[in-house]
Amino acid sequence: MEIKTFGVIGAGQMGNGIAQIAAASGLDVIMSDIKAEFVQRGLETITKILKRGVDKGKLTGKELDEILGRIRTTVDLKDMASADFVVEAATENETVKFQIFKDLDEICGSEVILATNTSSIPIGRIASQTKRPEKVIGMHFMNPVPVMKLVEVIRGLATSEETFKTTWDLTVKFGKTPAEAGDYPGFIANRILMPMINEAIYCLYHGVGTREDIDTVMKLGMNHPMGPLALADLIGLDTCLAIMDTLVDGFKDSKYRPCPLLRRYVETGRLGRKTKRGFYEY
Repeated sequence: MEIKTFGVIGAGQMGNGIAQIAAASGLDVIMSDIKAEFVQRGLETITKILKRGVDKGKLTGKELDEILGRIRTTVDLKDMASADFVVEAATENETVKFQIFKDLDEICGSEVILATNTSSIPIGRIASQTKRPEKVIGMHFMNPVPVMKLVEVIRGLATSEETFKTTWDLTVKFGKTPAEAGDYPGFIANRILMPMINEAIYCLYHGVGTREDIDTVMKLGMNHPMGPLALADLIGLDTCLAIMDTLVDGFKDSKYRPCPLLRRYVETGRLGRKTKRGFYEY
């Protein structure tokens, strides 16, 4: 099946990034969210990033206009009926994702692949909410999407080979490098990354080091481009907590227990960059 129209559910930092690279690859894009202000903000973010590309000489003004011209926004999920492939990039909440997939299953044609950008929830559980589990797959982009090259591609138990190949080829079309991960909580990336971030938070919690010292050690000692606490702020502390909760629930292993400091920050609304305050102030 030829993919011409690409649907994105969610216009936040992941959704608008996915919409941008899809439009840049030549696809018509439908980007949706639950409120007009959310899709407008997402479109403004895309425009700002593209203008930065023009300023740096990586993009022409004509190319910018063409990319933006391929993106249509909506607050009506039913508009996904015209999409050939849909990626869900909503909040990392199982209940929310389950409902979206139930709705998409009714709205989209039976031949349409439904992908999820979940960073931790097993694909099989999401696929079970539909009547097309063979056409449900994980397509986990990294943040920020326009910059990061990796996409984890995750098959559920019922995902067909055709669905997998189509998703893999689409990832390459987007200029990304796909890597296959097994359908376990957290997949590869977050099963490794999130416990490291969580341990860094424990170091802060126990007074092993200041936030600056912890991040400096990891940047200069382990050659990480960003310290784990700054990275947690970029990802969103609520997302980090949701992933840790998924890991501890999925594996029943106490080593994945979220640090109490992480939970306290989330409960008090300190979510990182998006609220201007997390482990750092912005």
